[in-house]
Amino acid sequence: MENSEGVKIESTVVTEEPLISALDIALFVVIITVAYFWYFERDKQSSSSEKKPYTIQPSSLSSIEQTSNSSFIKKLKSTGRSLVVFYGSQTGTAEEFAGRIAKEGARYKMKGMVADPEECDMADLVEMKEIQKSLAIFCIATYGEGDPTDNAMDFYEWLQNGDADLEGLNYAVFGLGNKTYEHYNEIAIYIDQRLEELGATRVHEIGLGDDDANIEDDFVSWKEKLWESVCSHYGIEETGEESNIRQYKLVDCSEVLPERIFSGEISRLKSYENQRFPFDVKNPYLSKIAVNRELHKSGDRSCMHIEFDIDGSKMRYDTGDHVAVYPKNSSELVDKIGELLNADLDAVFSLLNTDEESSKKHPFPCPCTYRTALTYYLDITSNPRTHIMKELIEYASDPKDQEKLKLMASSTPEGRKEFHEWILRDNRNIVHILEDLPSVKPDLDHLCELLPRLQCRYYSISSSPKVYPKSIHITAVLVNYTTPTNRVNKGVATNLLAQLIPTNDELPQPTIPIYIRRSQFRLPPKSQTPIIMIGPGTGLAPFRGFIQERDYARKEGREIGEMVLYFGCRKKDEDFIYENELQEYVANGTLTKLHLAFSRDQPEKKYVTHLLEQNAVELWNIIGEKSGHLYVCGDARSMAKDVHSIIVKVVMEKGQMTNSQALNYVKKMEQQKRYSADVWS
Repeated sequence: MENSEGVKIESTVVTEEPLISALDIALFVVIITVAYFWYFERDKQSSSSEKKPYTIQPSSLSSIEQTSNSSFIKKLKSTGRSLVVFYGSQTGTAEEFAGRIAKEGARYKMKGMVADPEECDMADLVEMKEIQKSLAIFCIATYGEGDPTDNAMDFYEWLQNGDADLEGLNYAVFGLGNKTYEHYNEIAIYIDQRLEELGATRVHEIGLGDDDANIEDDFVSWKEKLWESVCSHYGIEETGEESNIRQYKLVDCSEVLPERIFSGEISRLKSYENQRFPFDVKNPYLSKIAVNRELHKSGDRSCMHIEFDIDGSKMRYDTGDHVAVYPKNSSELVDKIGELLNADLDAVFSLLNTDEESSKKHPFPCPCTYRTALTYYLDITSNPRTHIMKELIEYASDPKDQEKLKLMASSTPEGRKEFHEWILRDNRNIVHILEDLPSVKPDLDHLCELLPRLQCRYYSISSSPKVYPKSIHITAVLVNYTTPTNRVNKGVATNLLAQLIPTNDELPQPTIPIYIRRSQFRLPPKSQTPIIMIGPGTGLAPFRGFIQERDYARKEGREIGEMVLYFGCRKKDEDFIYENELQEYVANGTLTKLHLAFSRDQPEKKYVTHLLEQNAVELWNIIGEKSGHLYVCGDARSMAKDVHSIIVKVVMEKGQMTNSQALNYVKKMEQQKRYSADVWS
C-alpha cells in the first residue's frame, strides 16, 4: 500500500507541477553561469596571457615532459654527475657559455650538465649537498633595465621571496652585462650575494662580462681562474688536454617525409601555415607588411617606416612596447658557405644531443635542410668566439692556418691580440674566415653545431594602439657598412625588411614573423602629467607613439599635460624624420615645444645635449617643480650618459642641491619611473 500510495502521490505531484519547476530553473541558471564563465573567463585568460611579459611556450613535447619531471637533482644522481651549469639567457650567449663550462668539467673529473632554470625546480638546490663534490655554476645575463632574463625570472623571484637553507651548496657565478647600461650585471651580482646569504659557499669570485668591450675575453679569463679555484677547493687535478667532444651527433634524415621537415619555423612544425594564438617568442605571428616607405628626403642613408598588419591576430600592444622581428640570412652568404665547403645544402639532416638526459634534444628545429639551418636558425654574420677557432683547428690542412687558429684560440696576450685584431677589429664572420683560411674545411654538420642561434631583432614600436589598434609601426635605419677588409657587411633584419615592399596588385603580400615584447617604458597614468622626451634619430620612435596617444586623449576632450620633445639629426633637409607630423602636433597644441638640433647644418656640431644645457630652467620646471616625467631613447654609450650627467647638473643648480643630493634625487626619479630610458649600445 505504501508503495502504491507513493506512486499515487508522485503522480499527483507531477500532474500539479508547473511546466517549468524550480529545479529546472536552478539547473538552467547553473548551465548559463558555467557557459558564461567558460566563454568570458577563458577570453580574459587569453588576454592576460597575451599581456604577461615573461611567458615562453614549450618548444616541443619533450620540453613539456622535462618541465613536469623538473628535478635536476634526480638527473645528476641517476647519471653520476656532480656539476650543473644553469643559464639565464636572452640572446643565447649565456647558454653557450654554460655549455662550454659543462663540457670542460670532464677535464676535472666533474661530469656536467646544462640546465635551464625555467625547466627546473630550483628549490632542489638544497639537496646539492647530498652529491659528493658537487658544484652549481650560474651563467646569468642582465637584460633591459636591470631585469632577469625571461627564463631566469622565476628563479630570481624564488631567491627574493624564499629563505631556503642552502648550506652545503657550492657555487660560482658569471654575469653577462654591458657597461653602457646603468644596471651593469645587476642580476648576477644579486644572485651571487643572495646565494651566500642563504648559506651557500662561493667557490670562486663572481665574474663580470662586459659585452660593450670583449665579453669573450672576460669569460675565458674568469673560467681559467675558476678551474684553479675548483681544483684547490676539491683537492683535484686537471686530467689533461680537453678533447673536442661533439655535443650533438649527426642523423641522416634523407628518408623523412617532406611534411615532417622544418622549413624555418621557430618551434612548432607548420606553425606558419596553422597560426595559433597566443603569439610569443616561440610562436611568432606571420605578419603582412602593410606599409614600407622611405623617411629620409635625400642623402646616401636610408630610414624606413614600416607597418606590420596584426588585424585578426588578437595581438595587443601598449605604447612604448617593443616588437621582435625574426630575420633570415641572405641567400648570397648561405650559398657561399655551401660553395666553400663543397656541401649539398639541400640535404636533410638532424643533430641529436648525445646527452640523453638533456632537455635540449636539438640545437635548433630538426630535421631540416642545411640551407634552412643556415638561413633561419644560425648566426653567420656575427664575429665567432674563440671556442669556434679552437674547434676549427682540426679541419685546417695548411700548417699556417692551423697555427693562426691555435694562436687565436689561446688565452695568451699574443693570442688575444691576434683575435681582437683579425676577428673583432676587421669584423670577420664565419664566411670571411673560411674565405681567408682556404684550407679550413669543417664538416657542415659540425659547423651548424658550433654557430650560435640567429636571434630576433627588437624595435621600439612607433605607434599608439589607441590610434592604430590593427597595426604596429617601427622606424628602422638600414644598416650597411664597409669593414677594414673592404667587405660590405649588411644588417640582417634591416636589409631583409628593405626588400619587403607591399604591392597594390593581387599577389600575396610580403610577410615576416613577429611578436610583442612588453616594456616598462610607459606614459604616466595621468594624461595631465607633463613629460620631456629626448630622442635623437630613431630614438624618436617610441615618442611618436607617446604623442599619438596624448593627441588621441586631447581629441577626446581630456586634459593633457605639457609635452616637450628634443629631437636631433644630421641635416634638416635630409634626415628630419616625421617632420610634417611633428609640426602638425605643435600646431594643434598636443606638442607644447619642439627643440631641434641639426648637427651638420652649421660649422659647429649641435646636438640635443647642447639644447638641454641651454634649457635648464624649463627642465627643472617640469621634473622638479611639476614632478613631471623624463624619457630618453637612443644611444646608450654616449648620448644617454651625457643626458644623465646634464640632468644631475640641472638638479644641482636649479634645485640648489649638492652633488650627492642631486644623484639621490635622480635615482629616486628612476625608482618612481619618472626617469625612464629605452636605450641600446
